[in-house]
Amino acid sequence: MLQNLKIAVVGLGYVGLPVAIAFNHKYPVTGYDTNTARIQALMLGLDKTNEVSREEFEKATIVFTATPSDLKDAGFIIIAVPSAMDKDHLPDLSALKKASKCVGEHMKKGAVIVYESIVAPGVTEDLCIPLLEKYSGYESGKEFFVGYSPARIFPGDKKNNFKKMKKVVAGQNEEVTEYLAMVYGSIVTGGIHKASSIRVAETAKLIENIQQDVNIALINELAKICEQLGIDTQEVLETAGSKRGFLKTMPNLVGGQGIGLASHYLADKARSLGQRSEVIVSGRKINDGMGRFIAQSLIKKMNQENTNVATSRVTILGLSFQEEVPDLRNSKVVDIVKELKEHGIDVQLADPYASAEDTTLYYESHLSPHHQLKPAHAVILAVPHKPYRESGWQQFDSLLIEQQGIVFDLKGALDVKKKPEKIQLWRL
Repeated sequence: MLQNLKIAVVGLGYVGLPVAIAFNHKYPVTGYDTNTARIQALMLGLDKTNEVSREEFEKATIVFTATPSDLKDAGFIIIAVPSAMDKDHLPDLSALKKASKCVGEHMKKGAVIVYESIVAPGVTEDLCIPLLEKYSGYESGKEFFVGYSPARIFPGDKKNNFKKMKKVVAGQNEEVTEYLAMVYGSIVTGGIHKASSIRVAETAKLIENIQQDVNIALINELAKICEQLGIDTQEVLETAGSKRGFLKTMPNLVGGQGIGLASHYLADKARSLGQRSEVIVSGRKINDGMGRFIAQSLIKKMNQENTNVATSRVTILGLSFQEEVPDLRNSKVVDIVKELKEHGIDVQLADPYASAEDTTLYYESHLSPHHQLKPAHAVILAVPHKPYRESGWQQFDSLLIEQQGIVFDLKGALDVKKKPEKIQLWRL
């Protein structure tokens, strides 16, 4: 039944590209993206997201294209375009609408369309299906079929890849659900979970992310309290972790395209239903304010050390939303930078994976190569990429003025026992 199946993936970012690579191990795959520069790079075996290795590209036979008519032969089309929100934290579904229009205009009769993007409950059936019907002229459920299978990909995590994840699938009817289970089940080894409806699958994806958001918010709030108490948050968590069943969560900046987005999506949906989502909104408010809290706390410590803040220099190591990824979109490190600059501080930015162009775009600042960083009064290890973890305390010899000052280890990546005597360590 699947031997002649042709698959297309629309949107070749963090979600779409690994999905395309995985399916290509067994099926002919067309990878479509509107970004022609991205397509040209992929054709050369270059992936700026660092999710796919050159060796994987060499084995792949994917047809990368920016020509939408190339979708016409696919019987199974996966839409994996980015989810987004506007400046008011409301869902921005423009990419999803454009993708649905494009697929509708070019899909063949009988095709199965699967959405993997994060959406609020009801979006697939109330927005996407009508768009597919409008632009294809076909009737959903009879002349084409729709399902939802939320992405479960962790950028930067090479061990837990797409094929190893348990895949949730849901179709507009039971037959479509079974077909999705068959197709995805033919390549994933982590198993398949069949949701009873598309709305259940949509909501499940949101709560997966929101649970992380709320848990981190709780620990971030604890970190603020511990700061006032003068005790180490991580020692508190280590001690609490001696109790069986305690959920180990670390204080953190919560950025990226998924976790915070999910909270805003479900909160907006709840408002439309007349429902208040107090825990979700409160958690997001705490996490949204952590960058400002970190910057203000650092300024307070610099004042305590009699450092002239207005003429000081601070270096920030790591700009992306997560370790081992180059993506600066929705990174909360930018909030630290903005707050420090508002106090007149000279801020130097470094990241081994970020591009100079993206740094200018998202940070409105210059990206400094590591060897060009000037000694600073304080260094914030915001995102402990592998090169920073491997360098350990030694890297601060050249980063701090006279090898002394404040080091803020945001995620506790440095070995406390090896801290040089002249350095004042602070961490959440």
